Amino acid sequence: MLLDRVRRGSPAQLGDYRADAGYEGLSRALSSGPEAILGEVDTSGLRGRGGAGFPTARKWRAARAQPDGPRVLVVNADEGDPGAYIDRFLLEDDPHAVLEGTAIAALAVGAERAYIYVRREYPRALATVRAAVAEAESAGILGDALFGDGPPLTVTVVEGKGSYLCGEETALLNALEGRRPMVRARPPYPAQSGLHGVPTVVNNVETLAAVPWILRHGGSAYAGIGSGTSTGTKVVSLNSLFRKPGLYEVEFGIPLREIVEGLGGGLVDDHLRGVIVGGPLAGIIPPHLLDVSFTFDDLRDIGAEVGHGGIVAFDDTTPIGELVRHVFRFGAYESCGACTPCRVGAARVEQLFSGDLDEAGHAEWQATIRALAATSLCGHGTGLAEFARSVMAYYGQDLESCRA
Repeated sequence: MLLDRVRRGSPAQLGDYRADAGYEGLSRALSSGPEAILGEVDTSGLRGRGGAGFPTARKWRAARAQPDGPRVLVVNADEGDPGAYIDRFLLEDDPHAVLEGTAIAALAVGAERAYIYVRREYPRALATVRAAVAEAESAGILGDALFGDGPPLTVTVVEGKGSYLCGEETALLNALEGRRPMVRARPPYPAQSGLHGVPTVVNNVETLAAVPWILRHGGSAYAGIGSGTSTGTKVVSLNSLFRKPGLYEVEFGIPLREIVEGLGGGLVDDHLRGVIVGGPLAGIIPPHLLDVSFTFDDLRDIGAEVGHGGIVAFDDTTPIGELVRHVFRFGAYESCGACTPCRVGAARVEQLFSGDLDEAGHAEWQATIRALAATSLCGHGTGLAEFARSVMAYYGQDLESCRA
């Protein structure tokens, strides 16, 4: 589905995309109208592919339901999770799929402006998506009127200059406004008051790339793929410790073990100690739990997340205490600083694990984790807590070696 054109070696240019049913979904969307689009996406069960897995149609409906006035669509391509390169790949190799999904989403919510926020570290993706926008505008697909007779849609590609936290939707909106990328308190949610106070939908690249298929084949067909409320497919990226690292598109419901051992070939040295799915701010999954189904709900049941889809493995050469220190150093460095638990707590945990933990230090790190979980402003702090809880649950004995 998402990687089919790339597997066939199809170039990223507009002509090749249109020859492969490209923009047919947008054409159908224009013929059917916003409510029909929302109905198909709702039926599909599509959920966000960049974090918490929020139902896409619900987010779109929330923005469309706001009082009359302008609305904005923002494409979140600020992919910052270590080991994840899914958005970069889609923007570089299939940019028109992302643009088509963007146009369909804009039509559904009533947005006439869209911004694609691409992280600065992706220069090729920036160039490719800018070229794709220019192609689509020259062909009359985007611009003053979608396909020449639809509503207008101006798409602007923005080069990100912020931190990891720009991947959080409200911090990203602040960055787009030229302000420091700090997380906003919610409510109001972006769908109510987002960019410059306008109702705004923020969607991940992979989420939007899935939308054209839904409009071409129907929401019911998409809902028939996957498992339960985790419908469709998900692209995952496997890091360099796997025998066969790279990107794989999998159907939701596949056992995680099949991804790790079947697709990834297991680890180069065969000494798997655990995997982190969905970015560093998520729970560790030990080898004995790899038979879990790869779905939003099943992973959440064991303290993990689908997240962005990056799967990072680590082996028995990695001391657990060093892994904790590394993750919390990352968390402290990338914190936006808006809330004290995250700003101070992450740095304090890194400090505690920089030496041997005594009894007082062990108690302090557990108290800090509880504070992060209960009072952090966004998923950055709560994700650190989720990671720490999984360490305590599955690697508690290894932590004993960190004690003085």
